[in-house]
Amino acid sequence: MHPDDDIQAWLVDLDGTLVDTLGDFVAALGQVAEQLGRTPPTRDWVRCAIGRGGERLLRDALRHWNLPDTDLEPARSLFQAAYADANGRHARAFDGLAQGLAALSSWPLACVTNKPQALAEDLLERLQLRDAFRVVIGQRPGLRPKPHPDALLEAARQLGVAPDRCAVLGDSRNDAEAAQAAGCDTVLLFRHGYNHGEAIDAVPAQAHLDDWPALARWISDRSCRAVGS
Repeated sequence: MHPDDDIQAWLVDLDGTLVDTLGDFVAALGQVAEQLGRTPPTRDWVRCAIGRGGERLLRDALRHWNLPDTDLEPARSLFQAAYADANGRHARAFDGLAQGLAALSSWPLACVTNKPQALAEDLLERLQLRDAFRVVIGQRPGLRPKPHPDALLEAARQLGVAPDRCAVLGDSRNDAEAAQAAGCDTVLLFRHGYNHGEAIDAVPAQAHLDDWPALARWISDRSCRAVGS
């Protein structure tokens, strides 16, 4: 067992935590806007809008374009095709990710995301990150998106670890609220993500981290305290 035996697994968000996917969303929404005869949203608008699941993103986009909710299904079809084409093309792993994942390597890891399952798997494969995770839980029928706890609970179940022994690593209020609802006691949040345009430090967490090397230092410091106690 790891010295930090109160943490037995890590549940890690994807967009804004592992990978900067903002460019993929900008490209896909820009394509949808052009097909609907609307102006593509700005990069800043997209940064604030993503992270709450595809349904919410499309509804917000329709309001932004002054289009009725009755256009949701056509917009959904356009977005699904555009995003499948853009997935991973404009994305990059955050700096220091390899160092951070190395620091987590003695625990079982799950990637837990609101991105549809197939797109999440494809993105991780494209960036050569899939093998770091024992489990990937993406959007699928029967699982409500974060901030609901469903996906975190399913990840904990598949890992065989009680939710209160799972630490959650994310970049948004959605991640923190999902963790609280799932009964996960440890939450760490990155400042390099999106969080709907709000300052992440206002969201309660055990730590707010600037980058992945900071996570490695947090784990090292925690391990030293556990050994010395």
